Amino acid sequence: MATTADSVGDLQAQIDEIEALSSIYGDEWCVIDEASRIFCIKISDDIEQPKWTVCLQIILPCDYPSAAPPIYQLNATWLRGPDRTKLSNSLEEIYVQNVGESILYLWVERVREFLLEKSQSTDTADGPEARKRTEEVEDDDGGGVTAVGDLPDLRTLRLNADSAHLFTEFHGDEQLPPIKHGDTITDRRSTFQPHLAPVVTSRQVKMVLDKLYENKKIASATHNIYAYRIYCEDRQTFMQDCEDDGETAAGGRLLHLLQILDVRNVMVVVSRWYGGILLGPDRFKHINNCARSILVQEGYTESTEDSSKAGGRGKKQKSKKAK
Repeated sequence: MATTADSVGDLQAQIDEIEALSSIYGDEWCVIDEASRIFCIKISDDIEQPKWTVCLQIILPCDYPSAAPPIYQLNATWLRGPDRTKLSNSLEEIYVQNVGESILYLWVERVREFLLEKSQSTDTADGPEARKRTEEVEDDDGGGVTAVGDLPDLRTLRLNADSAHLFTEFHGDEQLPPIKHGDTITDRRSTFQPHLAPVVTSRQVKMVLDKLYENKKIASATHNIYAYRIYCEDRQTFMQDCEDDGETAAGGRLLHLLQILDVRNVMVVVSRWYGGILLGPDRFKHINNCARSILVQEGYTESTEDSSKAGGRGKKQKSKKAK
């Protein structure tokens, strides 16, 4: 447990670090909520003509840097699969190698190095804007698309603050949860498939994502939308989060489904392979139908019709044969 002296030292270290970063990066460094220690920096591979850009969102716990890492989120529509895993792992390695020290500058420069490496390894025309995009460019909710590198929604940051980032809960004895795969839905050449895993820590969420992306077919999906809800017994509250993965608003809708079904300690991922024909609002229907189907299949809710009427009742306890 941190002492008063530690707390004072951490606060001063944070103040000094933020002043230094603000001086170094100027307008790129943004204070989202100073009282809550929430910050954001836009990082690009090139200042004059940026091709690859990431927004690094940061929340500083009261016991950083002495006893805890910063909470962070990497925000870019193109940053998916192996790229996201590689960059996240490199940031975690920096923290492990510099425990107890201020590391934000090291993190920012590592992200910049990553972007430079990516820029040098791709053709000029192969930036994020050149990537194949689906109907997220015509969001039917009227919200438009968040441009790569745009500043994040503060609500998203606060949601991730509750998650305390994925590696802060790591325990050496944690094991990869079993992952189930559901039936596919195909509509106008787009295919959707759900995946489900029981999770009780946010570290397991990361383990499940890493395992799924080892599958070349899943890694090649146009979108891998996910949401999870974990019930914290000690605080009697939920830790939850979601990811659109480029399919604007899909993650939030998926999380809302888990909420109204009142399921807990579960993660659902829905892969979508885009077939070249815009589906409009039907894409959200297919994503949620896939998710509901696998939740029913694995006993987390009643049948589709019953769960729609009842609003969900949490996971049903039932025995399953070993597979």
